[in-house]
Amino acid sequence: MNVLTRMWKREWPLHLMLLPGILLVLIFCYVPMAGIIMAFQKYIPNKGMFGSPLIGLKNFQLMIDYPDIGRIFFNTVYIAVMKIIAGTIVPITIAILLNELRKEWIKRTFQTLVYLPHFLSWVLLSGILVDVLSPSSGIFNQLLGLIGIKPIFFLGSNDWFPYVMVVSDVWKEFGFGTIVYLAALTGINPSLYEAAEIDGAGRIKQTFHVTLPGMMPIIVLMFTLNIGNVLNAGFEQIFNLYSPPVYERADIIDTFVYRMGVQQAQFGFATAVGLLKSIVSFIFISLSYILAYRAANYRIF
Repeated sequence: MNVLTRMWKREWPLHLMLLPGILLVLIFCYVPMAGIIMAFQKYIPNKGMFGSPLIGLKNFQLMIDYPDIGRIFFNTVYIAVMKIIAGTIVPITIAILLNELRKEWIKRTFQTLVYLPHFLSWVLLSGILVDVLSPSSGIFNQLLGLIGIKPIFFLGSNDWFPYVMVVSDVWKEFGFGTIVYLAALTGINPSLYEAAEIDGAGRIKQTFHVTLPGMMPIIVLMFTLNIGNVLNAGFEQIFNLYSPPVYERADIIDTFVYRMGVQQAQFGFATAVGLLKSIVSFIFISLSYILAYRAANYRIF
């Protein structure tokens, strides 16, 4: 007991600092989980969650029978997987290129510039993208016109929309990922580069035989942890940029749940879809942590 008392006296300020975060998680993450019951109800707003009649698994049956549910799940996985792959390759490439810069001020300036979009909300960035990609007045289409290419309606075309989402997401987030991989580069022993240079290896061979193998543990770790996001294609981004003409390729689980639950007031049906997504995401997240532990010896506890 004396040991525990001394530990508490020494560490209670740290626990106090954690209290606001714990309260936020409880209020916004755990308390709302009571709403899961709506997935098994014919929810009636004036009767509330605990007064609406139970209907068992009918909402899940409606979800299975919904004609577009397969396409919605495919869109979600398709966009999310492309974001994971591109969001892994681009930061690694930029980190390696930045590491090759010898002038420190150029390196720090570029690193700051690519990191800035990470702090901007999708509400702001979506307005910028709408202006830049406008088929009539957007600077991108004006540049295409100079080389004889007809204007492309990037945000209104089912063929282009998913790729615009991937490219814009990478543009926003690759600066943050670059910092992670730059930190991994600092852990590589400089003597390995000296030995490779003595053996006659140029910068490109050093990259493939020293740099990338040295980064591989953090690359494997980040990639496996991202597996848990395979059903998170980016609600805020797509919600601010999509429109009915591109629902065929742009509609994902989160936007579908929003439309069914908030706009069409099918609360039980929307909750059932969201609950299924949460269950599948939990399985993927658990799998990603198992893979991260086996591949990179990463563990939470």
